[in-house]
Amino acid sequence: MRRVVGVIVASWLAAGSAWSVEDAQPAASAAAAPQLTRLYFAGADLWRNGAFAHAGLLWSPRGLDTEGFTLKLLLATGAYRNHAEPGQPEVVGSQLLGAVMPGWRFKFEKLEFTGAVGLDLQHHRFVPDDPASRYRGSHAGVRGGVDLWYEPAPNLMLAANVSASTIGPSYWSRTAAGVRLLDAVWIGPELHALGDPTYRQYRVGAHVTGLKLFRYEWSAGAGYVTDSDRRRGPYVRFGVLARR
Repeated sequence: MRRVVGVIVASWLAAGSAWSVEDAQPAASAAAAPQLTRLYFAGADLWRNGAFAHAGLLWSPRGLDTEGFTLKLLLATGAYRNHAEPGQPEVVGSQLLGAVMPGWRFKFEKLEFTGAVGLDLQHHRFVPDDPASRYRGSHAGVRGGVDLWYEPAPNLMLAANVSASTIGPSYWSRTAAGVRLLDAVWIGPELHALGDPTYRQYRVGAHVTGLKLFRYEWSAGAGYVTDSDRRRGPYVRFGVLARR
């Protein structure tokens, strides 16, 4: 029986765009604003075979808009259905994930790039129990991630996010493009690829990023999923963040 591991990674890096949605501000406005050092984020990722939620904190002691040290703390949980071979019972897995990732943010005129690496802790449980699964129980590993945000023109953005863990090993990646609509939100296509040595998942969809409402910033995405187990269907994700 093969595990649907790739979806788990999505719950971790669904928050990865928190590094990348910081809208550039005019110099005068940025100088007058108070220094913000903490970014709180939360979100969820849903499709017919899995549901995940996450929350966390991004801490940049020199400021969220400044190049320098960045620490990311994350907690994620979720449940998913394994792919069952004919004649075998369906196994439902649940997982709890925690990550602590120190890193560094590099900022240029139109480009922001962040790299981080740190501790990845996971616990997996199956109902009914699946003793053959190598993911069963608790595991500790190393996770590394890279996030890139580029604005080649005032109303155009390109983003890329990649994360990989030694647990599995597993990986997650996302690329997106967008145009600025009414100077209020980024809208455009997104592509996802994720998986491990026995499973792969691909997503094609659209995203809305950076909608500011009630002191929070909201994002969402939706589209179509296909995987190596020949399962298909829609997906939807959403997130919210606040700077303090």
